[in-house]
Amino acid sequence: MPLLPYALARPFLFGLDPETAHELTLGSLARAQGTPLRWAYCNGFVPDPVELAGLRFPNRVGLAAGLDKNARCIDALGAMGFGFVEVGTVTPKAQPGNPRPRMFRLPEAQALINRLGFNNDGLDAFVANVQRSRFRQQGRLLGLNIGKNAATPIEQATSDYLACLAGVYPHADYVTVNISSPNTKNLRALQGDEALDALLSAIAVRREELARTHGRRVPVFVKIAPDLDEAQVEVIAATLRRHGMDGVVATNTTIARDRVRGLPHAEETGGLSGAPLLEASNRIITQLRAALGSGYPIIGVGGVLSADDALSKLRAGADVVQIYTGLIYKGPALVDETARAFRHEAAAHASAAARS
Repeated sequence: MPLLPYALARPFLFGLDPETAHELTLGSLARAQGTPLRWAYCNGFVPDPVELAGLRFPNRVGLAAGLDKNARCIDALGAMGFGFVEVGTVTPKAQPGNPRPRMFRLPEAQALINRLGFNNDGLDAFVANVQRSRFRQQGRLLGLNIGKNAATPIEQATSDYLACLAGVYPHADYVTVNISSPNTKNLRALQGDEALDALLSAIAVRREELARTHGRRVPVFVKIAPDLDEAQVEVIAATLRRHGMDGVVATNTTIARDRVRGLPHAEETGGLSGAPLLEASNRIITQLRAALGSGYPIIGVGGVLSADDALSKLRAGADVVQIYTGLIYKGPALVDETARAFRHEAAAHASAAARS
């Protein structure tokens, strides 16, 4: 367990502007990783392996993309007990993102709103940071999340995704195609029938070229929004299968505000994450599982603030889960708590199966 209980650090961090706290935390983690200071935040690792998309996930608790956009803190975050870590979203060129302020806490709802807008240092810096990390050498899995630059017209978005795919491919255990952030203009239009079909067709072709070049086939996941109706989910599911995508990440943040209406900052533009997202995310997971059938990999993310929340995603149909906002509100202990709950659940199922 961490030497520094998060309960001691949280009041200080929550006294700062959210983005300042975020930057301070990442800067501290980047400096501490690989040094004895890592014992301030690291957890023991809870093994609970599962096979998914041709990969062996060491346990079923992962870090969601968005927290470490530049891949600066992979080793530090991995030391918190995650079986897999996803970093990004990265774009081909560096970009500042949207104007500040662009992050807002809603503590009464255990939620965040952000409109960061894929702020990152660009593909070259991202890959260099990934190459410096040692996380994969420990047998853990690394997901690299890719997107488009804000200045790239939506009609030319495919070229950005293909550039990022080629750049990250040699260094990833899996790649996630992010088409669902609400903070890049028109990005979610890529979830539409024809646009998604064209994008995934191009990605499938490029992935096969890269597989031949590098001698390995890296799984590709697609990250979708929670603000979809059942018909849209069914179209997306069919398109994923048609183009041989290996899995889906469900879900990104929501633009809905019904569960936080009236709270300070609730009407800020951006994506809402945290506890209010749990139900909507689980609804999409349930619909995806019905549309995709058993065996198709689903990474569940959105609203995990406790082990029970995470278990609800498995019961909705997810295979593994990711955490982001829950880490900010609960700290690294949430990772250990969730991994232990998953392992207990797996043991209980195995015991019941043996008795039957």
